[in-house]
Amino acid sequence: MTTAKPSLELLRSLTDEHVLRELMRQRRLTRADLATRSGLSKPTVGESVRRLTEAGLVVDTGERTPGGRGMGRVGSYYALADSAGTALAVSIAPDGVVVERVDAHGDIVGRTRHDISRPAHAERVAAALATAAAQAGQGGGGAIRLAVVSAADPVHRVTGRLIRLPDAPFLLGDLDPVAVLTPHVAGPVVVDNDVNWAAQAERDLDPAGLSDFAYVFLGEGLGCAVVSDGAVRRGHSGVAGEIAHLLTTGPDGRATRFIDVFADLGLRHAGTTAIDVERVRRLPAAGRAALGQAVSGVLAAVVALADPRLVLIGGAWGTHPPILDAVTNAFSGMPRHVEVRPARLTDEPALTGARAEALDRLRSAIIARRTS
Repeated sequence: MTTAKPSLELLRSLTDEHVLRELMRQRRLTRADLATRSGLSKPTVGESVRRLTEAGLVVDTGERTPGGRGMGRVGSYYALADSAGTALAVSIAPDGVVVERVDAHGDIVGRTRHDISRPAHAERVAAALATAAAQAGQGGGGAIRLAVVSAADPVHRVTGRLIRLPDAPFLLGDLDPVAVLTPHVAGPVVVDNDVNWAAQAERDLDPAGLSDFAYVFLGEGLGCAVVSDGAVRRGHSGVAGEIAHLLTTGPDGRATRFIDVFADLGLRHAGTTAIDVERVRRLPAAGRAALGQAVSGVLAAVVALADPRLVLIGGAWGTHPPILDAVTNAFSGMPRHVEVRPARLTDEPALTGARAEALDRLRSAIIARRTS
């Protein structure tokens, strides 16, 4: 039996991918640098650089290495071309819309923010999103090849539209980020729930140790992401992890919906189901104990169904030490419990996850341009 040899075009594509990925990691490299870093021969790298330059993906920077008088040949520095393109990382949250433009090196080359007045109706959010995307597209950097969106609402996994669920605090209604952003982006628009992106960001901090865990978000809204075998499990339509309606123990000791616990404790903003974070953080010991018992009931349900190795708790009040202590104390008394610890990312965790996904997809899109 003979083994088929890879075609010349396949070998060239693989070589070009190696060269492009090295130039994504570094701002400029000579052909000799590229050969050393990739393990390819200098002639092979030279041919790849020539092809990629002709394709408009790589440029000669005009910079040269020292040479002559016993210092070897002068080398030219090469870099990714600006025309390789950029991507958008977007956050749609109760306090505003943030749009970042990232390049293939992972640098944020532009950022704009638009506040949202409450209640955050879909029309206002769509207008803020379109304005921010248009501003992000101004200036250089080549085409915006794709966008990755984090939304503080349930997201339909196929259409990317936001889903209105009972008692959802932000009421974005039928906002369609894909339709809003498509005129500003040359490629796909990927939308997911903010808790899922935050969980992916936590996973990426420790990919060797975080492959099976639950991420419970406790802030103005409530949510949960289940990561199993390294992947976020989104459910049939994309609303897996919506924990607001799970039954748990209320302040009076009777079964109640998790979202109603905050009404019973007087912890909601007036006229909405959004949780008043500052009131939660100021709870006295008895209130913290009641809330800890309610959260622990939710954790018990998550552990029973998803069997995570550990539970991470994030969100503006979920990581507050007195609240976290009350939760872990109550949860330790449950028949089945796992390690509970605070999430490590506290500064824009969802946007961090969306940004990482945008970078990964952008790099793949640039490489695909060479092979297309």
